[in-house]
Amino acid sequence: MAIQEVERKSAKMRVAMIGPSGSGKTLSALYLAYGVTQDWKKIVLIDTEHGRGQFYGKREDLETGGYLYTELAPPFTAERYIAIAKEAQQAVGTDGVVIVDSFSHAWEGEGGILEYKEQVVEQNTNKTSFSAWNDAGKKQNMLINALLSLDCHVIVTMRTKMAYAMEVNERGKTVPVKIGLAPVQRENAEYEFDLAFNIARNHIATVSKDTTFLDEWSGIITSELGEKIRKWLADGKEPSRCADCGAVILSAKGRTADEIANGTLKNYGRCLCWKCMAVEIKKLKEQKANAETISD
Repeated sequence: MAIQEVERKSAKMRVAMIGPSGSGKTLSALYLAYGVTQDWKKIVLIDTEHGRGQFYGKREDLETGGYLYTELAPPFTAERYIAIAKEAQQAVGTDGVVIVDSFSHAWEGEGGILEYKEQVVEQNTNKTSFSAWNDAGKKQNMLINALLSLDCHVIVTMRTKMAYAMEVNERGKTVPVKIGLAPVQRENAEYEFDLAFNIARNHIATVSKDTTFLDEWSGIITSELGEKIRKWLADGKEPSRCADCGAVILSAKGRTADEIANGTLKNYGRCLCWKCMAVEIKKLKEQKANAETISD
């Protein structure tokens, strides 16, 4: 193979959404997918959660549309995941998004990798619980590689093991709060993906792995974020960043990111996000008030 200078090429989105129950993984995946496609009919949700994936369709309150949907019932074998994922990819085409909700069942659900490992031990007298991991690992790798090889964008959701911590709430009372731990999947499975979002119970997402432009981004996942990721994957276009905090500038209060970036550059001499713009406005008002006080 000849060694040559690297060439930036367009790529497909490979994303993992990780969080505890109720954190908003499914809805976040749908918003991100719509930002990428701008067409609800280009999104397929593969649902392993007993039909819950249907609850978000065509909701005016959530601003969701009529995405495509299919349910994957047990057994959650790697082969069945692969077959339905390939079928979903055919339905949406190369510019569509396949959402696997949830990928955790492929690990610990009925027929999943953990159960497959036990079957290997039971069916082979020369296999121990330890040596059977070799077979289970190959099956897991086959599944991961099949998903990452789909000719479309891919989003998977993963549950986290639940734990509780005692925290003081806004009223000063100590209450138990759910916190997420490791994903219910093979250790470090999230790092097989190009982007991994950890979503907390308050729906705020942080990036635990990133090969794009997000760096240490955090916030609520929106369709606009999906659109920016699509543009970056397609042509390498870097989004505008706030000159003060360094965050990617996103839409707010009915204004697009470009309107906010251009408007703040014109008015304040630098591109600012909505939050830093508010801080700048407050600072200028205080300076004006102090100047008027001195002149009086």
